Amino acid sequence: MTRILVIGGGIAGTATALALHKAGLDVTVHEAHPDTAADIGAFLTLASNGMRALAQLDASDVVTALGWPLRSMRVLDAQGGRPAHVPLGEADDALLRYRCLRRGELNAALQAEAVRRGIRLSHGARLVSVENGPDEVTARFADGSVATGDLLIGADGLSSTVRQSVAPGTEPVYAGQSVFYGYTRNAPESVPEAEDTGHITMVRGSTAAFGYAVSPDGETYWFARVGGDAVPAHDLAHPAPSRWREQLVAMLRKDATPAAGIVAASSDDIMATNATEIPTGTPWRSGRTLLIGDAAHAASPATGQGASMALEDAVVLAKSLRDTPDPDSALSLYETCRRPRVEHNITASGEISRGTRTPPRTAGAPSPQRPGDDTLAVQLDWNRDLRTASGTTD
Repeated sequence: MTRILVIGGGIAGTATALALHKAGLDVTVHEAHPDTAADIGAFLTLASNGMRALAQLDASDVVTALGWPLRSMRVLDAQGGRPAHVPLGEADDALLRYRCLRRGELNAALQAEAVRRGIRLSHGARLVSVENGPDEVTARFADGSVATGDLLIGADGLSSTVRQSVAPGTEPVYAGQSVFYGYTRNAPESVPEAEDTGHITMVRGSTAAFGYAVSPDGETYWFARVGGDAVPAHDLAHPAPSRWREQLVAMLRKDATPAAGIVAASSDDIMATNATEIPTGTPWRSGRTLLIGDAAHAASPATGQGASMALEDAVVLAKSLRDTPDPDSALSLYETCRRPRVEHNITASGEISRGTRTPPRTAGAPSPQRPGDDTLAVQLDWNRDLRTASGTTD
């Protein structure tokens, strides 16, 4: 198995291409969008596990040129009190510190790195169908073009076309919160962190979960997760940032925190989305086709692990194909390593979004372990055989 088609040039697909290329495989990425600007308005945090995966892809420098590091997290309650101030991840290791950055910039940087390494990346290639054969898999695109390979990786996100060939009828479901993202360079004086950019502040408000971080050049990045009905599709297609801002400010003013002032000072560069998830137990593979990233295991953003889990996927998949004697064994090993961990994240994040689980941060309490946390470092270590690291044999 040497010719691999990756459908989707987002974070998951491009990182997977980098990993497969490093493993010596022939990989081509087919991206539906004509450029790299998708989701340019949203930002994310890469956790230490995601940064560890990037290091194994030799892509740390590419990413640390963007955004800024976060060493700790402060928690505010609805009265503005601070019940917790805790380190984030592996804060003592500069290479593994959490990083705050814009999703579109991360995507563009990974794509540029893939092209620099000689990986073929085709833009404007919208997949129409997948045909699995005994010896190869065929991808057909809207422009009439066709590509064949030994394996097809569906990294085409929430609305995955590839998923319909693997798990027909499976669609993302609403996870109980709508999510808003915004920015301001005019944060009120009530934001005491303006001179300290090394942390993120989480506000456990009475009406919404709110978070913000201040960049080194003084721009405040913020998000709000709001429970209730989903934002209607019409409103998502025709954004109304000024109305969203007014509604959020009215809601957040019920609490004695900086949240309302931050939103009130924000520009119209406000993005809204609905938190969604893929049901656990969804099939990931069929024949010579495999789903990864959000196409396979999208979770609500409450745990902040979506991008980091996708980066883990990339490394583990490439090592599975590198270290096992045949494709079926490789994909079985990959699924054995990944499914318990990512589906735990779907469940935990969904429970937070639906209000049935308290976010796991209280003063002095450690974060709960996710499945695989104890073996993740060795599973991601590029120089370790994945079968040994996972306790499996041929």
